[in-house]
Amino acid sequence: MDLRSSKDSPVRPENTLPWTMRRRVRLFGKALHGPVAGLAAASIASLLVQGYHLGVDDAEIYIPAIKRAADPRLFPFGSEFFMSHAHLSLFPDLVGDSARLTHLPPDLVIFLYHEIGIFLLLMAAWRLASVCFSNGPARWAGVALLAGALSIPVAGTALAIMDPYVTARSLSTPATLMSVACFASNQRKRALAWLGFTALVHPQMSVYAVVFLGCFALMRRRQRVSQPEPVIAAALPFVWSFQPAQGAAREALLSRTYFFLSNWTWYEWFGAFAPLALLGWFSTGVFRGTTGVFRVLARSFVPFGVMFTAAAIGVTYTPSLENYTRLQPMRAFHLIYVIFFVLLGGLAGEYLLRKSFWRWLALFVPIAVGMWVFQAASYPFSRHLEWPGSVGTSDWTAAFFWIRGHTPRDAVFALDPNYMAIPEDDQHGFRAVAERGALADGVKDSGAVALFPQLADQWKAQVLAQSGWQQFELADFERLARRYPVTWVVARRPSPAGLVCPYENRALAVCRIPEPHEHNR
Repeated sequence: MDLRSSKDSPVRPENTLPWTMRRRVRLFGKALHGPVAGLAAASIASLLVQGYHLGVDDAEIYIPAIKRAADPRLFPFGSEFFMSHAHLSLFPDLVGDSARLTHLPPDLVIFLYHEIGIFLLLMAAWRLASVCFSNGPARWAGVALLAGALSIPVAGTALAIMDPYVTARSLSTPATLMSVACFASNQRKRALAWLGFTALVHPQMSVYAVVFLGCFALMRRRQRVSQPEPVIAAALPFVWSFQPAQGAAREALLSRTYFFLSNWTWYEWFGAFAPLALLGWFSTGVFRGTTGVFRVLARSFVPFGVMFTAAAIGVTYTPSLENYTRLQPMRAFHLIYVIFFVLLGGLAGEYLLRKSFWRWLALFVPIAVGMWVFQAASYPFSRHLEWPGSVGTSDWTAAFFWIRGHTPRDAVFALDPNYMAIPEDDQHGFRAVAERGALADGVKDSGAVALFPQLADQWKAQVLAQSGWQQFELADFERLARRYPVTWVVARRPSPAGLVCPYENRALAVCRIPEPHEHNR
């Protein structure tokens, strides 16, 4: 018997495990040495290129709901303008409870969810690219092009592929893409699970995913797409009235110009039809290194995109259907754009890049530089990466952060109702950054009213109460305080006479409205 020492034949730890466990260990090891490290590096690179901003644009809807889930004492006033969205989604509670249970700062948890969302999106892109392409360079090129194109605006939707801030789409987009990848791989149960998660996080986006998977299934069977329009139309009367919106609700609806295709410019129409034309070409050609799924996937998007474009045209140009523009049929193009860039990148990897290091640099360095410049120009008064814990660089965000640290949690503020349209603010939302309640604004809160018209009268009354803000004097602030529980204001410098202003910077003053008894001292 050949007896060798333990030095010659070391016993590996996994060999002491049961066979099934050893298999899982080996599979996990392969995963670690497979795409995970590359996807993690790509997600970090994408973050550095795209940037990150706390509480800008649509994040003004989601982040206050997240922070209220983490600390229910916040926002005792005005929460209806963001909770109307939050009640329909698991997302705010998921992120907010994560912060509350881990005792980590909410801003840090929000940032981590943002980066995790990018990583999951690229992982889903890899999964889909692996189904559509047989070669590694094509798969990686599909992932890389999507990673570089995250800031690309989707035609006619006011959305980007992935925003440089946290919203429910930060998780619903990767979940939707993963459901498509699983469905294309004939893993129906996993696809259904991902669809269920999407519906919990962002119900609206899950509808587009379900319709697309229906188109994909029909195309895979080489059947003509059935006509779902009558079913959808039959359900519409139970959602909203066929009568056009009236009063403040109509004003808020019309403020979302991208809801109406009649307001589109030529490049928005080009952005809608060019991807469909290219996808149609993808579906008819025989491209090297592609699988049958590639062609079926591309073919499915043509009727999918045409159907939702027709629906958008119908609700735009039919006065009795005006209310249904708030359903935003063109948001279906968000899914089209995501998968289009994966397919386009895969073809570039197969035919152009292959394994040439210099070709990869020649393509992706200009893309990265261009996207970085685009994002920097979009937020010129802010840091490209607003790291958790950092203080705002603009006068507006600096004032908001001071308010967070130096005013009571139950304080209610009033400020210029159009402050989010002021360039120096860089679209930062007051509630998201300052973590304090405020009267309704005329920019972002109108979006909530466009979708939830029952808020219209309340929204309009609060905005009108702040009209003429630049000329407000002490009597106007006191009148506002008698009507609403406003105790503080953010005003332009010089600070208004008669107010106590413990904070001032170059542009703004944060002031407390005096109590009536303070005048008699």
